Amino acid sequence: MTQSAPASSALSPHEIRSIIIGVLVAMFLAALDQTIVATAMPTIGRVLGDFENLPWVVTIYLLTSTAVTPLYGKMADIAGRRVTLLVAIGTFVAGSILCALAPTMLTLILARALQGLGGGGLISLAQTIIADIIPPRERARYQAYFATVFVSSSIAGPVLGGFMAEKLHWSVIFWINLPLGLLAFWMTNSVLRKLPRHERPHRLDFLGSGLMAVATIALLLALSLGGPHYAWTSAPILGLFGLSALFWIAFVIRLRTAPEPLIPTEILANPVVAAGTIAACFGMGVFIGMTIYMPILLEGVYGLTASQSGLALIPMMVGTVTGATLSGRLMARITHYKRPPLIGLAVSTLCFGLIAINPQALPLAVLEILLTAASLGIGTMLPVTTVAIQNAVLQHQMGTATGAMNFFRSLGGALIVAVFGAIVMGGLPADLAANVTIETLAKSIAAAGSDIGSVFRWVFLAAAFGSLATLCALLRMEERPLRTKVEPASMAME
Repeated sequence: MTQSAPASSALSPHEIRSIIIGVLVAMFLAALDQTIVATAMPTIGRVLGDFENLPWVVTIYLLTSTAVTPLYGKMADIAGRRVTLLVAIGTFVAGSILCALAPTMLTLILARALQGLGGGGLISLAQTIIADIIPPRERARYQAYFATVFVSSSIAGPVLGGFMAEKLHWSVIFWINLPLGLLAFWMTNSVLRKLPRHERPHRLDFLGSGLMAVATIALLLALSLGGPHYAWTSAPILGLFGLSALFWIAFVIRLRTAPEPLIPTEILANPVVAAGTIAACFGMGVFIGMTIYMPILLEGVYGLTASQSGLALIPMMVGTVTGATLSGRLMARITHYKRPPLIGLAVSTLCFGLIAINPQALPLAVLEILLTAASLGIGTMLPVTTVAIQNAVLQHQMGTATGAMNFFRSLGGALIVAVFGAIVMGGLPADLAANVTIETLAKSIAAAGSDIGSVFRWVFLAAAFGSLATLCALLRMEERPLRTKVEPASMAME
């Protein structure tokens, strides 16, 4: 990892590298935790003697981590990046320790909720800190490191989770966060004191925060429980959607009337922020949906085992990192930095459309090539949207804007993944779609001889539409010149 020139006169190249490595470790904490738990869940359910409530181990983390993401962004603009990041790391590690010591499923679920309260800030805070020390013109190339972190966690997490649960003890998947968290804490604590200070006095809108948290949790609960657990038209799901809509309306009213709203209206009204966030929502939703549901196609149609389907997804992961790396490096060198992702997303749309013609008849090698090309195209969008959004706001609003971007990207991604899930579950026989999990669905399909290929035609059409929507949003995003310098500190150093 190299630095061509110091981004701030207060930081040496060595200190910049230390900060970058430290925040990448913090990001890895959050990213790994989302993947390492999945393969250990059967063991956890067996040891703790509770399979009925096992899905809440994943769901509760998703709920709390998503709900607090905008709060961390706002707090970073109020209290400073270092303090806020250290609070997030400390909360995450404390939750991990409680998870490892949990004697019952209920205590594990509660500990996972606490862990999510910390994990929700790690990714957006890392992106904000990078924005404080690297100018936008150079910042895009560092987004490739972020993509590498996510891909590494996606590949290593399931393998480590299964190995630790089978060969060691399920609690090790949480104990591993202790040394990683201490490493991130140690690497960032002292050096982050030298970060330029851009925060200004703000008031935290507690009422707005509560309204947004309830609206978010109700919506995510509906998306998590709808389909396999409850029919989409059932009273519990419709009730959750209605509750979410009610609180979203109240939140919007609060944004328009609060003296200092949680997310300033000038940020939400910023055309670059709006278009970039919409593009990121659709792009990430398509990518996550593919990684979740592709194993069903690979195992149900191509007859791969679970481990083989995991290996078959690696080219798609590598394609995303490659696309992000190429786009990030070009962004630092060319004026019209939107062109690479526009071309890449056009390729993605075409590839998904070609697969949708007859997915079950494609040779596996051809399917892999098309998926890799499609993921490469989606990867080109990632650094451009993040850097363009950060470049469009004032430095003292960086944390709020980055947190809001990550929040709406996660929420929009969850909506798109739910659409993919509704297509898959809705196209299967009732006896397969009922009371089945993603982990067991492929085996059930193969045993029943169901024509899953025809169902996935609509999944890939939805992916093509999502990729096209990303392309259209990016076309609408204004291509503002990237700043070549980091704004000077506005307050004294810590």
